[in-house]
Parts: sequence; structure tokens; C-alpha cells
Amino acid sequence: MSIGASGRIVIEIEKDIKRELYSMLSREGLTLKEWFLQSASTYICNKTQYSQSLCETEARSSKGFAIKN
Repeated sequence: MSIGASGRIVIEIEKDIKRELYSMLSREGLTLKEWFLQSASTYICNKTQYSQSLCETEARSSKGFAIKN
């Protein structure tokens, strides 16, 4: 899979998983983009030597979710 220079990420998933994910996110008041960015930030902060201040900033800016280190 090639990695382009744009900010887009395109993936193909099963219809049932997509439907369930959107349903659960809707109940939590999140968009797919919000959830993805929170999940990606958490993953990056937990897996790398990323700056502690960056991870704390991401935790404060997320919609009610704390990033756990």
C-alpha cells in the first residue's frame, strides 16, 4: 500500500463492522474522525518516546477521553 502526501487515510472494512462502529460512536457522540484521532494519539503516545507535553495536550483536547501513559 502506498502512503501519499495528503492527510487522507482510506481503508476498506466489513459492512457489519462499519455499521456497528458508527452505531457505537453515535451513542458516544463521536464522529469517526474524532475517534480515530483520539485512538491514533493514544497509540502513538503509548508506543513512542513522544514528548510528554504533546501527549498531555492531546489528552486535554480530546472529547472527554484521557490518554493513559
